Amino acid sequence: SAGVATLTLNRPERYNAFDEVMMQELPRAWAQLRDDDEARVVVLTAAGDAAFCTGIDRDAVPTTEEEYTFDPFTYRDPGEALGPKSHQMWKPVIGAVNGMACGGAFYLLGELEFLIASETATFFDPHVTYGMAAVMEPTLLAPRMPFGELMRMMLLGAHERLSAARALEVGLVSEVVPGVELADRARWAA
Repeated sequence: SAGVATLTLNRPERYNAFDEVMMQELPRAWAQLRDDDEARVVVLTAAGDAAFCTGIDRDAVPTTEEEYTFDPFTYRDPGEALGPKSHQMWKPVIGAVNGMACGGAFYLLGELEFLIASETATFFDPHVTYGMAAVMEPTLLAPRMPFGELMRMMLLGAHERLSAARALEVGLVSEVVPGVELADRARWAA
């Protein structure tokens, strides 16, 4: 459709997890779309059926002291550089979520106007499972769903997944459709 741009996370072999390349490309993409007079609305989606995004690619995180020195007082979460609103993207962005959406995916989803999910979409936050704190992600999701549901998802980690149907019930997503209809429905909404 005229005026509708699509931005696709395209690392399906890594569950669309973000790495250094994606963290550089997304800000450029948001700026380009923001400044493109032809694009009036954006649909954010992901390649493949397994995952929308599973957060940071754990294989891309430096693990040796030579590569990385962790300091909790100066640590900048790489996910902060992903979302459209973080890059002054004032145009509406609609999320089309298929498969898993977890962890750092909420940096993106928390900044979108609304979400449409496939019936097979699942939502969870594995931070606590790996001994990490979920801080910014729940803050971004707080306006979308009741506090108790949000805390349940954050505190149960990878041990419980919110189904697309339950995500609709609690307000995280606006609509649930069969997977084969997801792209068309998102474009229709746009």
